[in-house]
Amino acid sequence: MSANPRAAGTNVAAPAIRRWKCVCAYDGTAFAGWQSQAGGTAIQDVIEARLAQIFKAPVRIHGSGRTDAGVHAHGQVFHFDAAWAHGPEKLLLALRVVPPGIQVKSVRAVPMTFHARFSAQGKRYEYHVHLGDADPFTRPYCWVVTKPLDVPAMQAAARLLAGRHDFRAFTALNGPEREDTVRELRRLDVVRRGRRLRITAESSGFLYKMVRSLTGALVAVGEGRLSLDDLRALLAGGRRIPAVQTAPPQGLFLVKVFYGRGEARKEAQGGGTGSETGDRDRDRASGHPR
Repeated sequence: MSANPRAAGTNVAAPAIRRWKCVCAYDGTAFAGWQSQAGGTAIQDVIEARLAQIFKAPVRIHGSGRTDAGVHAHGQVFHFDAAWAHGPEKLLLALRVVPPGIQVKSVRAVPMTFHARFSAQGKRYEYHVHLGDADPFTRPYCWVVTKPLDVPAMQAAARLLAGRHDFRAFTALNGPEREDTVRELRRLDVVRRGRRLRITAESSGFLYKMVRSLTGALVAVGEGRLSLDDLRALLAGGRRIPAVQTAPPQGLFLVKVFYGRGEARKEAQGGGTGSETGDRDRDRASGHPR
């Protein structure tokens, strides 16, 4: 729903309705995921409540995709339609009055043809693994793995999984859903710095819990429970096995949503930073959390 407030009892024309693109970050620990929930405990609910206060009317936002409860974001994107008589800087200031754990980082007007979900060309996620026990300030944002991991084996596994494959064995899809499970994984790499592992995944479209499933498989390789041949068999057979664990949500971050053709490639060449949710094309219908 759009908001178009007009001051009562005045002859001043209300400003035109415009589409606003916003980038936000959030700590997903205390929220029931991105998508609106009956109890109003989702990130979407909190942002919509603040917009209703600003515009004195209900405002519906549309995100680039869903994230599960406990998953975090550095660069989630959403849009909404509303009439605002001031510049984006004042709208940003108004939106920053939200509960701790959510930050609206940027606001700008965009063409009405823009859609946070359907215009997306890809996303980049990062998953953080901590080797050994972690302190209380690190633990809420990583998967603590106490067993030794063979990191070079995990890196070899990531190279094997990157590319275009049928990832049916690496999704949590269930029931009668018939979604095309072929995806092109543009990037999957594992980087170690001290006791921290960062797993980066990038694709134009992810399946339900695909990044967390890939992470679980990579950790299983690192622990010696899966081999590269096992991964080849999983890609070929398309049947999930218990060794492919879904990594816990708190280690996952949606880093960036890409818009415009070649944006991810240009950023990689320029050494920038870069993003997970239900993506363009195949994911338009599902909108799955990752």
